[in-house]
Amino acid sequence: QVQLVESGGGSVQAGGTLRLSCAASGYTSNVYCMGWFRQAPGKEREGVAAIVSNGGTRYADSVKGRFTISRDNAKNTLYLQMNNLKPEDTAMYYCAAVCGWVAFGVPPASSFSYWGQGTQVTVSS
Repeated sequence: QVQLVESGGGSVQAGGTLRLSCAASGYTSNVYCMGWFRQAPGKEREGVAAIVSNGGTRYADSVKGRFTISRDNAKNTLYLQMNNLKPEDTAMYYCAAVCGWVAFGVPPASSFSYWGQGTQVTVSS
């Protein structure tokens, strides 16, 4: 079992920055794939960014150049640095861990085994 706890969400104005954190605990020794997803009201959950099993990073086209995913293995923590935020980035952001391999893009939500409770990000114009 892996437990995930997100933090760092909040309310910012357009153009602002936030850094989300996801602390992992439990059986984390084989957690090679982790990712961030978001879900806005009335919309499907979408992949934002992921670190896949070979250490590579993947990003949704909508956040490329603005968001950066990283992890600190010593702290068992995943991060999402979000710069130049836009109102359309407003959503609940979820951390996820342990996923199946996909050759391209952020692995789908259905391939992740563990999820956090989410942290809200609100961007005003």
